[in-house]
Amino acid sequence: MSRIGKQAIPVPQGVDVQVSGQAVTVKGPRGELSQSFHAEMSIVRDNGSVVVDRPSDSGEHKALHGLTRSLINNMVVGVSEGYVKTLDLVGVGYRVAQSGSGITLSVMLSHQVEINPPDGITLEVEGNNRIRVRGIDKQAVGQLAAEIRKVRPPNVYTGKGIRYSNEVVHLKAGKSARRA
Repeated sequence: MSRIGKQAIPVPQGVDVQVSGQAVTVKGPRGELSQSFHAEMSIVRDNGSVVVDRPSDSGEHKALHGLTRSLINNMVVGVSEGYVKTLDLVGVGYRVAQSGSGITLSVMLSHQVEINPPDGITLEVEGNNRIRVRGIDKQAVGQLAAEIRKVRPPNVYTGKGIRYSNEVVHLKAGKSARRA
């Protein structure tokens, strides 16, 4: 049995999960998410939890079992608590400013980079070098954070760039360390 797939998904107070066939709709205090899943996975709503079952022990069904359970759990967590990714700008002259609902990045390029969030995602600027990406959809939050980081990823020699707040950048020694 899949270790992830066999676990029941607890539904917290204030969250409503509706299962109709293969479509799952989750409503909570932060919003509403809906998604349809593979036709062979059976999704059952028990009292206070959601359970995902698979029809056989084939490799494809095992993979879909854990995936389906994780996606539904991410939906439940998203509408109840939400997701946050924090990015830090490291380097002299690296700044970010709020501009309406989006942000403007000044990261030593010949131009400023404007980033506008899609619906359901909010961008918050803390100081002038920290960005918080918030939303209820885990995939969308991670995607936007990755796109912001892609503008100027951390340099492996100097450490400058845009990085996740918990990211560790291991610096390389460079040419001068090799000569010694």
